Amino acid sequence: MGDEPGASGATGNRPGDRVLTIPNALSVLRLLLVPVFLYLLFDGAIGWAVAVLMFSGFSDWADGKIARLVADQSSRLGELLDPAVDRIYMVVTPVALAAAGVVPWWFVIVLIGRDLVLAATLPVLRSRGLTALPVTYIGKAATFALMSGLPLVLLGQFDALWSRVILACGWAFLIWGMVLYLWSAVLYLAQVGLVIQRLPRTAAANRGAPGHG
Repeated sequence: MGDEPGASGATGNRPGDRVLTIPNALSVLRLLLVPVFLYLLFDGAIGWAVAVLMFSGFSDWADGKIARLVADQSSRLGELLDPAVDRIYMVVTPVALAAAGVVPWWFVIVLIGRDLVLAATLPVLRSRGLTALPVTYIGKAATFALMSGLPLVLLGQFDALWSRVILACGWAFLIWGMVLYLWSAVLYLAQVGLVIQRLPRTAAANRGAPGHG
């Protein structure tokens, strides 16, 4: 899954302009499952809601593998669509779980606040001719831990001993994921600071600044 806002996760190979690829189909399917998850969650079908989240997480892993390992499956659309769908899940899922009383609201506020801070750096990067900074492995690990912990915490809402064990495991994932998520933000902001120091503003950015043009 994605880490920084707008990060594409591009590799050294230039992607094609294809639209009909397996990774893109999986990303669209994941997007269509968002309202399905919300309906199941608030309808009380917790088991099915967990199944949707688990399938979404698996398909996210699968589409990345396919795009990297299978010929003609990498595309520019996929580089934009996959992190966009990831971001939707990273916002919708914790908000929905907080609304359902599964996780506390402070947890959601920290997650979304972190993303808003990073999103605020995008104009700075664009003024230096960049669209985003590379996705870090710490950010990927953080997103994996969070998106693994959320369905486990949801599954831990049943009134049974096995459910309590799963709930504890889910919160272990969430706490570790939160630490990594915040640390990846610190590293990202440090990279932004280096960009500001080392890269000059583009001519277009200078023309648009007050006192220029």
